[in-house]
Amino acid sequence: MKRWTIKDIAKKAGVSITTVSRVLNQKEEGMSQKTREKILKVMEEVDFQPNQFARGLVTKQSKTFGLIVPNISNPYFPELCRGVEDEANEREYSLIICNSDDQSDKEKRYLRLLEEQQVDGIIFSAKDYLDPSDEEQLSRAKIPFVLIDRGKNEKKHSCVFLDNDKGGYLAGKHLIELGHRKIGCIIGPRSISLTNERLEGFKRALSESGVELLPAHIIEGNFQMEMAYDKSKDLLMKKEVTAIFAFNDVMAFGVYRMAHELGIHIPTELSIVGFDDIPFVSVLIPKLTTIRQDTYQMGREAVKLLIQKLENAETKSVMFNPTLIVRESSTSPNLLL
Repeated sequence: MKRWTIKDIAKKAGVSITTVSRVLNQKEEGMSQKTREKILKVMEEVDFQPNQFARGLVTKQSKTFGLIVPNISNPYFPELCRGVEDEANEREYSLIICNSDDQSDKEKRYLRLLEEQQVDGIIFSAKDYLDPSDEEQLSRAKIPFVLIDRGKNEKKHSCVFLDNDKGGYLAGKHLIELGHRKIGCIIGPRSISLTNERLEGFKRALSESGVELLPAHIIEGNFQMEMAYDKSKDLLMKKEVTAIFAFNDVMAFGVYRMAHELGIHIPTELSIVGFDDIPFVSVLIPKLTTIRQDTYQMGREAVKLLIQKLENAETKSVMFNPTLIVRESSTSPNLLL
């Protein structure tokens, strides 16, 4: 089956290629309504599908965004991707999603790929900071970008991020108000700023009530379930804490699993608070108390911010506020323990 080109349409309609391009790109000033309708009729007759790349040569836009995420298998990121995609689609943009696995070399390869695809802009939810070489590449290619979820400290760039300090504080305050004094936590990598922000907020909530977070009760994880499962065993077996704050819900799942294997009942023997409020928390028994961040809306906001940059409008970074969602996994401690 023949694939019709702009040249073919122009020949069949008896007009110039430039005239057809003007119709495609809605630049029809000085053109009669009769000519416009004739071209559109020909396109309909042959079921013409314009080549997006070819249109981009005229409009200087590909109508495509790139999104780089560090780990698509983490349930947090599909919700973020959905928010980005929905907002992009509503504004008639397509989306290319790239999973970097938190690897700098993969991220650089994807940057080159997105440049080759001539994307109009890029949304990063990848590393904790923007590598100078990446920034140089984006600047050279003149590709606007927005940081999301990580990279809050990049003051000179447009960002969408969460008040992670407040999130940590809400978790600590909740456990303190329940009466817990022997508290532990499973944090993310210390190299990531959001880990340190959540930890600072958590510590502040405890210190306000005179509770010390012992170094031995801080377990460094990697935001993955298996590591939280393995590393929580020693702490749970010693029964030195009555509550654990996991810095994301996925690590909270690992603590649930280990507690179950050790015969530790949640929440009467161990209270657990997570972070993110990903969709899967509803299937846990008991249901998980967690800190909610509106990941979906953050994704949508990142697209809005990126489009503002494309329109050369003034942009300001956007901070989202977390909320405490109290469910069944947290209660007052059993003081007999």
